[in-house]
Amino acid sequence: MRIFGRKKPILLGVDISSSAVKLLELSSIGGRYRVEGYAVEPLSPDSVIDRNITDVQSVGEAVARAVKKSGTRTRTAACAVSGTAVITKVISMPSGLSEEEIESQIQLEADQYIPYPLEEVRLDFAVLGPSESGADRVDILLAASRSDDVDVRVAALELGGLATKIVDVEIFALENAVNFMLQNNGIEVKGQTIVVADVGATVMNFTVLKDNRVIYTRDQSFGGKRLTEEIQRRYGLSYAEAGLAKRRGGLPDDYVPEVLDPFKESMALEVNRALQLFFSSGPLGAADRLVLAGGCASIPGMSELMESKTGLKATVASPFTNMAVSPSIRAETLSRDAPALMVPFGLALRSFD
Repeated sequence: MRIFGRKKPILLGVDISSSAVKLLELSSIGGRYRVEGYAVEPLSPDSVIDRNITDVQSVGEAVARAVKKSGTRTRTAACAVSGTAVITKVISMPSGLSEEEIESQIQLEADQYIPYPLEEVRLDFAVLGPSESGADRVDILLAASRSDDVDVRVAALELGGLATKIVDVEIFALENAVNFMLQNNGIEVKGQTIVVADVGATVMNFTVLKDNRVIYTRDQSFGGKRLTEEIQRRYGLSYAEAGLAKRRGGLPDDYVPEVLDPFKESMALEVNRALQLFFSSGPLGAADRLVLAGGCASIPGMSELMESKTGLKATVASPFTNMAVSPSIRAETLSRDAPALMVPFGLALRSFD
């Protein structure tokens, strides 16, 4: 099995995060995409810890529930391993090599770049394009992941009734989704530096794209679980009840000023801190736009607060703008969940590479 994969059937994009299995199916007719089905299925506590699947059976059962809830008949899927589980390296090779020749050369040279025995890893590559090192050379992106990290996801999807055809990398799926979304919304990306803050339940993935390509990524321990736990503590609810109340509302009048607003300030502080770390890490001292993704991006007023704290134009991720939607899907529910569906959206787009 390849990490980047090579097509061709319609694929469900399946994202296994620390809190939920998120599944998305797209179709394409005449170059126009349509959302055919999706589902967000919560995971039982500690099924996934630090992005590592610790309870394959539980995750597989959640995948099966998501498949059923979405109503899809597709049984082939693309999933992803986290960036922290993947080693990537851009290497230069002579242009004009066939795919088989590139693969043979990588196998010969891989031990220079991979700090694990080659029998314990899954390798793949993608041709990026002409290399700055010479007109007769091309840049190759080499990606490697421990076999265990790949196999455990394949096993979870298999338990859920799905055959895995592609195992991608989360940041590359996010890159794919962001580039599609911005271009689909008429936003120029060429020459632009785009910052993406994907804030999930426990981790904020901070990614920077320059000219459509990821140039920087960093994970920070921060997420919506903090807000859920504060609701749980303050109002004497179970964790599940607190999560439900967070999504559906109905909390006491002091919730917004005393719980939600401080969390929003903390989130803005974390994003701004990550932004300053990026600026201090290299020659790029400016960015053009901030994209907010993940479940926390849906909090009302978040983009306005981020603009005031970072000085960047902030956009809440909305990959399905101008896209047809199956009548079986409630458009308002999809719109609410859209910021948290960027990775499965990027994975589902792999059907049409």
